[in-house]
Amino acid sequence: MPIPTVASEAVAKAKEQLNTHLREIIDWHFSPETGCPFWLDWVSKNFDPRKEITQIEDMLKFSHFQDEWLRDLQPEVWVPRAFKGQPYNIFETGGTTGMPKQRIGWNDFRVDYSEFSDKISDIHFPRGGAWLMMGPTGPRRLRLAIEHLANVRGSSCYFIDLDPRWVKKVLADKKFDQAKAYMAHVVDQAATILKHRKVTGLFTTPKLLEALAEKVNIWDAGIRGVFCGGTTMAPQYVRFIVEEVLEGRIGFYPTYGNTLMGLAASVPIQPEDNYSITYYAPQPRAVLRIVDPNNTALTKGYGEWGRVELTTLTKEFFMPRFLERDEAMRRAPRPPYAWDGVAEVRPFGAMEKTIVEGVY
Repeated sequence: MPIPTVASEAVAKAKEQLNTHLREIIDWHFSPETGCPFWLDWVSKNFDPRKEITQIEDMLKFSHFQDEWLRDLQPEVWVPRAFKGQPYNIFETGGTTGMPKQRIGWNDFRVDYSEFSDKISDIHFPRGGAWLMMGPTGPRRLRLAIEHLANVRGSSCYFIDLDPRWVKKVLADKKFDQAKAYMAHVVDQAATILKHRKVTGLFTTPKLLEALAEKVNIWDAGIRGVFCGGTTMAPQYVRFIVEEVLEGRIGFYPTYGNTLMGLAASVPIQPEDNYSITYYAPQPRAVLRIVDPNNTALTKGYGEWGRVELTTLTKEFFMPRFLERDEAMRRAPRPPYAWDGVAEVRPFGAMEKTIVEGVY
């Protein structure tokens, strides 16, 4: 069966919807009545996007969003005037040492994960069946997001905490025994939950999933669906997970997401994909572009590798042209998504240097 394509009319309609949404978000963030202090101050030093940004191509007029702004500035500068006085969540993301990036929010994570609920099967994640999250909780948005997703599906969720900063730190220091012991500690806790509680759905990272499967038979433990986050999943590794770890009978839902973007879902893998995963951003709330690393104004062609550029477009958070620390292959639209996808995501420069990914 050939890989399905999307009609040009559907692509054009999605583009029109994106441009309409873009204009609304630009007006929201750059109007004194609703905008946040950071972007209103930015206007006074640059240009008024309400006059110059009418379509997604115009976003090139923005320079790249700097992650230092999320590390160094107080969170209050990102509060839209329309949200003033409403307590916000503070979510951390990225880094091994020093001040992490922080994104504040109110309801975006609920919207993102409620939409994702429609993309997973009731067979693999039966409504009312309990979930287990084995991954980073603490100050990370993922903790609340996964619980919300479970709740949307009438389920509750057990949690096994993980500190990715600690794992990255000990690996960078070549303290491999400590990293191995910490992973075993996390997996042991998950195995205990699966032994004593009825769990049908699992969220974890690829490496933790593999480690858990070495300790328990995931199918016999009751798991019917695995929602897997993390970045690097090369085709040969995906094949190993699907055929060996999940034995071809547990639903596998790889995703590409982070605190700044939300959740990019993957399309179901068919034989012609050869286990290559393609992700599609939750457009129009977020837009992914594969750019030439040496000239980021240029979009790479289909099937070509480039750096991932993210633009986030919600009323809670506007982030133009952020260069992710990832690279990927640009893929064509594919049902049900009428916009570009990104495939085989891996850390930027992974083919040229050693990357410390920890438990991801």
